[in-house]
Amino acid sequence: MSMLKNLRNPGLWLWMAIVLAVGLWPVITQRASTREEIFTVLLSVVLASSLNILLGYTGYVSFGHIVFFGLGGYVGLFLITAYGWSLWPAMLAGGISSAFLALLLGQAILRLRGAYFALATIGINEAMRAFINNFEPFGGPTGISLNFSVYNDYGGAANALWMLYGVMLALALLNILLSYVVKSSKFGLGLLAIREDEDAAEVMGVVTPRAKTWAYVLSAFLPGVVGVLFFFKNGNIEPPQAFRLHMSIEMLVMVMLGGYGTILGPVLGAAGYQRLRGLLLTSDLFKNIQLTVAGVLLLVIILFIPAGFVGWLRNRFPKLRRFLP
Repeated sequence: MSMLKNLRNPGLWLWMAIVLAVGLWPVITQRASTREEIFTVLLSVVLASSLNILLGYTGYVSFGHIVFFGLGGYVGLFLITAYGWSLWPAMLAGGISSAFLALLLGQAILRLRGAYFALATIGINEAMRAFINNFEPFGGPTGISLNFSVYNDYGGAANALWMLYGVMLALALLNILLSYVVKSSKFGLGLLAIREDEDAAEVMGVVTPRAKTWAYVLSAFLPGVVGVLFFFKNGNIEPPQAFRLHMSIEMLVMVMLGGYGTILGPVLGAAGYQRLRGLLLTSDLFKNIQLTVAGVLLLVIILFIPAGFVGWLRNRFPKLRRFLP
């Protein structure tokens, strides 16, 4: 009953309706260019919201979260090409494999705190990229490429693109709902207690190693799923594409820009950052230094608006809190 009561929050359904409306716009207009732009935003929403379950709720900063995206993509495309799996079970397998990796890693690195944990996540990303680069079943440095005929089972390449877009929209909405359910649960309250003071949370009865590990597992599952979706859409996967460290940094910027620890923050942060990134890439002056701009933006946020845009609004206008989850 308490869970159903929590789901009555008007802000949650308002913003999910807004995301759905924006997501349906390319379907209504049938514009492929708009579809590709919003697909990128929806992908970023999933990645940022997933990271927020770890960063925003427990306070653990991960610079290697993209490893789950890359691993999921590799597992999914391997099963499709080597064993003829369809996309749907391959996506599930990608998510499960990423969650399982997070479960194994969480037993070790979540004992670390602060900068030590952040450095460990960077090392994991680089180690995974080096391993996959030399793992022959996954194609080594050349990766895995799909045969174009694989799209025939989905109505051809053109129809497949629209289908994949619809699935990404559904996953983005699912991730927003998952983030809300986790935060409003007893489990989520334990995670927030860890973020505020981990030692005090232990004293109050929170089993912190288990709570942090399951938060890590939950935050890894959907990146693994969308990794399969993204690389299936691209038709190939290679180690440099799958384990790009700068994507983890961009995910951090999205979460901090919108407001870490909130439901809406990563959504607005992803949309705002992708819009800014698009402007930078089309600018002759800034196209080669977009990551520098991202770093500067992260520094400005930490110094002047550490709560992010949504956090600032919630603090400045308390009456809006129920509409800004």
